[in-house]
Amino acid sequence: MRTRRSHSQVTAIAPSHAELLPLVAAAARAADHASLRPWRLIELRGDARDRLGQAFVQAAGLTGDAALKQAGKPLRAGLLLAIVACRQPSEKVEEWEQEAAAAGVAHLLTLLLSEAGWGVMWRSGPYTRADAVRRMHGLRDSEQLLGWLYVGAVPADCKPAHRTPIDPNEYLSAL
Repeated sequence: MRTRRSHSQVTAIAPSHAELLPLVAAAARAADHASLRPWRLIELRGDARDRLGQAFVQAAGLTGDAALKQAGKPLRAGLLLAIVACRQPSEKVEEWEQEAAAAGVAHLLTLLLSEAGWGVMWRSGPYTRADAVRRMHGLRDSEQLLGWLYVGAVPADCKPAHRTPIDPNEYLSAL
């Protein structure tokens, strides 16, 4: 955890479905009030990344060079993992808490992928709520896309990231 960093550039080499399964099982240990498991993950590889790029273009209403650039964004990694919050009916667990549980799974998964040697970056943005993108992912009315984990091998020439340390006293208080 102390060395985790986002990798904005990764190679096309990515973990296989079989390699992901134990990591997803471990990430499912995230805090989850009432054990609703209000989340799911969608693997996007190959052609699915092209379809996502086209959904980005449609959502943005772009043409020409701008459309080409936008369509290429999902091709920045060999694997994208869509993080989907799936609202479950519950009298005691609010929707925001269910989305937080899904985000917790995504964050733990970034840590696990990083620990396994993969480069990861969580990307989101305005297209997570766009109709074209929702349709492309086959989302139900009760689901919200939280973003994508872009996953791939760390390039050999990757420089270690520097992150300015925080003063924990500024973020931890008592009543």
